[in-house]
Amino acid sequence: MLSIVDTRPPPPCPAPFNLAEYVLEEGARRPERIALQILRPTGAERWSYARLIGAVRGIGTGLLRAGLAPGERVLLRLGNNVEFPLAYLGAIAAGLVPVPTSSQLTAREITAMSADLEPAAVIAGEGIALPEPGTDRPARLITAADLARWHDLPPCDWDRASPDRLAYMVFTSGSSGRARAVMHAHRAVWARRVMWQGWYGLGPEDRLMHAGAFNWTYTLGTGLMDPWAIGATALIPQAGVEPVQLALLMKRFDATIFAAAPGVYRQLLKMPVPPLPRLRHGLSAGEKLPDVTRSAWEAATGTQIYEALGMSEISTYISSSPDRPAPPASAGYPQPGRCVAVLGEDGAPVPRGEAGQLAVADDDPGLMLGYWREAAETAARLRDGWFLTGDTAMMAEDGAIAYLGRDDDMLNAGGFRVSPLEIERVFDAHPAISESAAVELAVREGVSVIALAYVARGEDPGEAALKAHAEVHLARYKQPRLYLAREALPRAANNKLDRRALRLAWKESP
Repeated sequence: MLSIVDTRPPPPCPAPFNLAEYVLEEGARRPERIALQILRPTGAERWSYARLIGAVRGIGTGLLRAGLAPGERVLLRLGNNVEFPLAYLGAIAAGLVPVPTSSQLTAREITAMSADLEPAAVIAGEGIALPEPGTDRPARLITAADLARWHDLPPCDWDRASPDRLAYMVFTSGSSGRARAVMHAHRAVWARRVMWQGWYGLGPEDRLMHAGAFNWTYTLGTGLMDPWAIGATALIPQAGVEPVQLALLMKRFDATIFAAAPGVYRQLLKMPVPPLPRLRHGLSAGEKLPDVTRSAWEAATGTQIYEALGMSEISTYISSSPDRPAPPASAGYPQPGRCVAVLGEDGAPVPRGEAGQLAVADDDPGLMLGYWREAAETAARLRDGWFLTGDTAMMAEDGAIAYLGRDDDMLNAGGFRVSPLEIERVFDAHPAISESAAVELAVREGVSVIALAYVARGEDPGEAALKAHAEVHLARYKQPRLYLAREALPRAANNKLDRRALRLAWKESP
């Protein structure tokens, strides 16, 4: 059997269509229902759907009155607060194109990104680095205080048109390490409906708590847009809440689903977890969840964690779910409504059980429109009806997908291709290691070896103990030849492990 699962077509996206209107229309039917609670140990700030919709449409009016026109780009430079999703939806409601960015970016980084975008406006929070001026048409500066004053303005009209038109852009680092703007259509949010049961197990009565910041796209989609689209309640911890406080907030505010990155689960589990009678399960994305963390969570809470695999260009498309848990060592199954394959070098699906490149059909409604001003790069990712993800994977006979790593992260050991995730699973299970990262490092001209960078859980176990552990659990060619103790592993702004930074640091070391 070939490595392809085709469950198309999903229900077609309505037309005309506006992403923001769609996200909020279920809440508009129950305006007094709580849409959002911003959680803190002493209480919560509550937003009803009526208040949320009023603020979004008021901001849309304010942006238009500021002289912005539909189709123009708006760079979001806001911190971890509610103004971020309000500005995002307000811009889309009025037909503008918001571009969310991480508040952690430096002035140099955001200047380079902004120069390529040429935004008509920058919405700026206090203390957030802004692009340096340098164009003939400087962007209008709109402050978070301006947004707050616009909440009560008369509502803007929904800018309805083709669901295929540009709605928003997000930046991705890509395998090259250079930020690229990914263009998404309004229909991208409609495509997310397959995640409701294909990953979340989400219903309108749920109270989904997301541990990420407002200005993280994982939070924006999983933590806010999707719960609101189904009429559920979103719970977001206030900026400054420590991971160890999250379990108490889950209990106090009756969270039924918890979503976070793997690192947050690790931090949360450092403290005893109280009984969570309302919690049904957890969700994880962003990077591979270590088996040791999964097991510890299950032991502490009695609930499962369902994981998803995705990327900025299409969001998640492979996932485990309450309806269909992932088999051991797999990422899950293609979500209903998707067409997913594992391709060989000839571009054809390989037999099941063989490794190849993971691909998604290029007519998937959640797929990006392309990379901003990079037609050649966009075309390079599209081939014979497929979008090439750059991920190496293997499809089992039942359609489950085993994720083997990014093409550029795969390790070469004596002619064998080895997934770094396989090695990391072994060492993350070692009681003296907190976390690890396997990388291929050049030790001299033409010679490279597998290395393991690791963070000790207390006293360093030492190279001899780690070698002995590897000899028990890994084939010889998979065993690291170098062991590098580190105080912390490098991570990108989205909290993903940055193996490229490890390789660069080794290259630049004396």
